[in-house]
Amino acid sequence: MGEIEQKPSPGSRLGAPENSGVSTLEHGQKLPPTPSGKLMSIKIQMLDDTQEAFEVPQRAPGKVLLDAVCNHLNLVEGDYFGLEFPDHKKITVWLDLLKPIVKQIRRPKHVVVKFVVKFFPPDHTQLQEELTRYLFALQVKQDLAQGRLTCNDTSAALLISHIVQSEIGDFDEASDREHLAKNKYIPQQDALEDKIVEFHHNHIGQTPAESDFQLLEIARRLEMYGIRLHPAKDREGTKINLAVANTGILVFQGFTKINAFNWAKVRKLSFKRKRFLIKLRPDANSSYQDTLEFLMASRDFCKSFWKICVEHHAFFRLFEEPKPKPKPVLFSRGSSFRFSGRTQKQVLDYVKEGGHKKVQFERKHSKIQSIRSLATPPTEPNSEVPKQAQQRASPPPGAAPEPAGAPPGAAPAAPEERPSPAPPRSPAGGGKAAGAPRAPAEEEEEDGAAAAAAEDRSPQSKAQPPQPSTGSLTGSPHLSELSINSQGGAVPASVILSPNLSPDTKQSSPLVSPLLNDQACPRTDDEEEGRRKRFPTDKAYFIAKEVSTTERTYLKDLEVITSWFQSTVSKEDAMPEALKSLIFPNFEPLHKFHTSFLKETEQRLALWEGRSNAHIRGDYQRIGDVLLKNIQGMKQLAAHLWKHSEALEALETGIRSSRRLENLCRDFELQKVCYLPLNTFLLRPLHRLMHYKQVLERLCKHHPPSHPDFRDCRAALAEITEMVAQLHGTMIKMENFQKLHELKKDLIGIDNLVIPGREFIRLGSLSKLSGKGLQQRMFFLFNDVLLYTSRGLTASNQFKVHGQLPLYGMTIEESEDEWGVPHCLTLRGQRQSIIVAASSRSEMEKWVEDIQMAIDLAEKSSGPTPEFLASSPPDNKSPDEATVVDQESEDDLSASRTSLERQAPHRGNTMVHVCWHRNTSVSMVDFSVAVENQLSGNLLRKFKNSNGWQKLWVVFTNFCLFFYKSHQDNHPLASLPLLGYSLTIPSESEDIHKDYVFKLHFKSHVYYFRAESEYTFERWMEVIRSATSSASRTHILSHKESHVY
Repeated sequence: MGEIEQKPSPGSRLGAPENSGVSTLEHGQKLPPTPSGKLMSIKIQMLDDTQEAFEVPQRAPGKVLLDAVCNHLNLVEGDYFGLEFPDHKKITVWLDLLKPIVKQIRRPKHVVVKFVVKFFPPDHTQLQEELTRYLFALQVKQDLAQGRLTCNDTSAALLISHIVQSEIGDFDEASDREHLAKNKYIPQQDALEDKIVEFHHNHIGQTPAESDFQLLEIARRLEMYGIRLHPAKDREGTKINLAVANTGILVFQGFTKINAFNWAKVRKLSFKRKRFLIKLRPDANSSYQDTLEFLMASRDFCKSFWKICVEHHAFFRLFEEPKPKPKPVLFSRGSSFRFSGRTQKQVLDYVKEGGHKKVQFERKHSKIQSIRSLATPPTEPNSEVPKQAQQRASPPPGAAPEPAGAPPGAAPAAPEERPSPAPPRSPAGGGKAAGAPRAPAEEEEEDGAAAAAAEDRSPQSKAQPPQPSTGSLTGSPHLSELSINSQGGAVPASVILSPNLSPDTKQSSPLVSPLLNDQACPRTDDEEEGRRKRFPTDKAYFIAKEVSTTERTYLKDLEVITSWFQSTVSKEDAMPEALKSLIFPNFEPLHKFHTSFLKETEQRLALWEGRSNAHIRGDYQRIGDVLLKNIQGMKQLAAHLWKHSEALEALETGIRSSRRLENLCRDFELQKVCYLPLNTFLLRPLHRLMHYKQVLERLCKHHPPSHPDFRDCRAALAEITEMVAQLHGTMIKMENFQKLHELKKDLIGIDNLVIPGREFIRLGSLSKLSGKGLQQRMFFLFNDVLLYTSRGLTASNQFKVHGQLPLYGMTIEESEDEWGVPHCLTLRGQRQSIIVAASSRSEMEKWVEDIQMAIDLAEKSSGPTPEFLASSPPDNKSPDEATVVDQESEDDLSASRTSLERQAPHRGNTMVHVCWHRNTSVSMVDFSVAVENQLSGNLLRKFKNSNGWQKLWVVFTNFCLFFYKSHQDNHPLASLPLLGYSLTIPSESEDIHKDYVFKLHFKSHVYYFRAESEYTFERWMEVIRSATSSASRTHILSHKESHVY
């Protein structure tokens, strides 16, 4: 004992009391002195399902037993774990570390205590040791098997594939199926067996440690990760579930999170009998009541949940263990319960100090032994994180972690990278850090005694631990995502997912095993130049590469329906079974087929790039055979493609007839993954056929007839042309149908916008001349009517219809000289005339051309169309004249402000709003051209005043650039609408001096983008030009017919 007493303990190094802390023993150090007396044997069930017996004194506190278990496992980060057991009332409770064991476990011979994870950190890279991550992986495996960790089939299969990789090693189909037959990881596993085997094939070469890391990377994104539900009821008697996490207290309805109360918002936690009370901090912007009340099954249930809340707050929010309250002189009121042990901050600091020896541990279910690298240099906080993760952990220039409590998109105080959310150390002298948060320490008992205060004394602006959240990505494989705003600044992107986002929407893509790689790392100019020189320079190679990059985006778009939307629908009984069976079974076969197509394309590109000896023979410097084979395979899926138009119509009909389905779809569209209108994704398979046709036309034009790939390309082009011709009429009809429904969401004061025979032609901003002068109005031109609107003041930013002009009998004339207003037009209807002005001559010409064409179409039709409204409201009504529409809008606005659930959805990023803000217009022909001109791939981006280039994955669609850190990301970091932007080549004075650079600028906003080759540069210029400078209808139509490259 003499030698051990001379060594400073981890607890003393942290300045903690001698008897505090869990599992702070050095390897080989004995347990602290424990009360003498009779020993009792307690059975502990470990996470690998083995049982161990531990003998401890009856009067020993619970901490002694937990320390014994951690010492037995050589577990350094034992503070994340706890011991749970059923008490005498069969309620599962945590072992109190300060109370004697004998007072908690009444009949130890008949009780099995479980050693499980108690505190789930927001980011698994905060777990420094391989053993700790292994135990967390076992907990995930256990939660999957018990149905606690709910997710969709794709997520479950991906999780199980990593478990299988860690247990039996690399892929072998026979071994996989035999292993899966003997081991059941999830109920209904048989239905997922093929998916599991398919995903396992992608993990070849992964060590068990890497598999654990990847398993936790996927699991931590699931909504139910680490969640233990506690049944309760709200004030109205509605059945709900309460849970506690690192971020705060969560409210679930079934398995769907409907609310969350962050620790920063909670002022006091207490309970009184069966009532659990949350007192919130005053907030002028919040409509929540000051105190929220939930009813639980019994006082014991309520107290148990209150305790775990107190412990979670202390562990994740405090700098050090809360000190015990002084004992009262006469009598006590409330509970004396407090958190005992190290806080997460103390654990992180302790482990970073290192000084441990390498220790072997056995993976019970794995064929491979693991050695923990515990001798960690102080300068390497994440020594055991797989090497790939450390490579990914270096952020791109300008990246910064999100500050605590910062709203999504808020700029950081300083652009510095912190390796983990460890707070600043306490000031010298060992005292508590200034402004450190205080823990809840008391309960409100039956007689109304003192309540527990979950006070957070420090202001959010001071240095403190970053707020733990499910979106904390520090050190993870998806680290330091950047959000690029339209002003050209780089701000950290919030990846905290909305409460109604399904757990399955947080999964990594099944297309690429989430092995850690450097896809998103910034490259230096020298690295980029060297990389370019290694790759082929043939134009055909870059055309083939375009197939691969756009196929990745297409698969992600399919996943929006097959995984994300399907998961959301499955959790709510809002969609009829007939509609489900029309949508999902017709998309899943396409997803499976194109996953295989992408894999085959990427394998061919790898051979083409010379990553094997095949390029020497030249056998693989072609893509036509791959395209021909897969396009022939697509013809077998034509029956599914024909169903997509029917599915789109059925979905819109269902939304119109069901308020629940309408709300579900609206909420889903608010999620980050749904970066386009939902109904757009239903048309993606039809659009993709046109992309294949364009690619094959380029290949046929590039190859001479004697080229070995020409024959296959020409045959594939003939096949795809036939498919496009068959579906062309359906595609045009569905694009118009989709656009009408999208516009319907942006308009109020109109009910029958979508009627048979109506076609959308153009929308845009024009100034209307009235007695008050020129006023900006938004105009919508259809083949039978012209609507004009103003931007409403509703919370959803919709446009309110002010008037309509039937096109039948309308005349149009230029009247610039008459009114003295540049680019002025007079529109004379049968009952009403208006004067409008365009922003430029070219804008006026587009409107004149389209309105005249629409008038001609209306004249050829049977006659005037029925009006949208009973009476067309005049635009110049007096302020006190409130129509029914106005009154309804005010009611809607009021309701959205007082709702306890959420604000009304904000439709501020649609094409209508872009045209409004940039004073421009866009036509249906422009939309059709945009559909054909979709593109994706890596670009280097530079701001006007920055020096370095940053590599981003960029997707161009719907007149917009969407920016991702890598192609594996599920949702964009930011978007840049291109309407109104100018596309040019940088001049000599701009000092760029790089090849293949183009410039985008709008007013003071300037961006430079750099492509990897001449072909990709020309392609990006071509597609962006189609969005930034929409030409006249005649010019575009001739362009579409010729398909000139």
